[in-house]
Amino acid sequence: MAISLKQRSVLPGFGITMGLTLLYLSLIVLIPLSAIFLKTALLTWTQFWRTVTDPRVVASYRLSFGASLAGAAINVVFGLLTAWVLVRYRFPGKRIVDALVDLPFALPTAATGITLTAVYAGNGWIGRHLEPLGIKIAFTPLGVVIALTFIGLPFVVRTVQPVLQDVEAELEEAAASLGAGRWQIFTRVILPMIFPAALTGFTLAFARAVGEYGSVIFIAGNMPMRTEIAPLLIVTKLEQYDYAGATAIAVVMLVASFVLLLTINLLQWWSHRRYA
Repeated sequence: MAISLKQRSVLPGFGITMGLTLLYLSLIVLIPLSAIFLKTALLTWTQFWRTVTDPRVVASYRLSFGASLAGAAINVVFGLLTAWVLVRYRFPGKRIVDALVDLPFALPTAATGITLTAVYAGNGWIGRHLEPLGIKIAFTPLGVVIALTFIGLPFVVRTVQPVLQDVEAELEEAAASLGAGRWQIFTRVILPMIFPAALTGFTLAFARAVGEYGSVIFIAGNMPMRTEIAPLLIVTKLEQYDYAGATAIAVVMLVASFVLLLTINLLQWWSHRRYA
């Protein structure tokens, strides 16, 4: 006589949990996103195309996506370095440094923007030493990149750090004993194991940066065609009661972000298959 054992679950059955999950996602994600497309549908194709291809709008797209990609790329390099230091070394004040990594999470975005502007403006602590050298940061695209780098750093560090903790030092010692140099150990032993995590951190940092508003508007200067980001342009159109125009810009950002994130997810899938 066969005896079937059924494992009891702490949570309710699949039907209930799946239904609640879909309901929650619909209320929080799907319905609001659908509303954006429905509002944009009030425009004719000609009006939509004229809105999203306006030179001012295109310039804001270029700055938002370009600065976001640049900030995320910078964070991959220095976030990996920061995670490496926190995992592999012991030094006085390590816990303080580890806590400082999460500071961009805790700071209000407006406070971040004001702080960065005070530091990098022409009369700021750092800006006044850079401007005589011809390096202007505040109210330039470079200032936007710095702001987006600041808010994206924790995503890379906190994604890579647990993976580095799981990488056994014996693997590096074994590679060194076989004659591998430092660069070979990093590229052939360490990098394959942390690459998927680094790519995930890049994705999170980029996704956060694309929609960032509060920390950017202060240091950007918001000059049309130069330092005006797409989220600010959306807010500007909302203040002008041009709701359809605002949602049209939002739809383009949403679709472009989705395509980029889908591409990055495909790269993650490929890296998992290659290095698994």
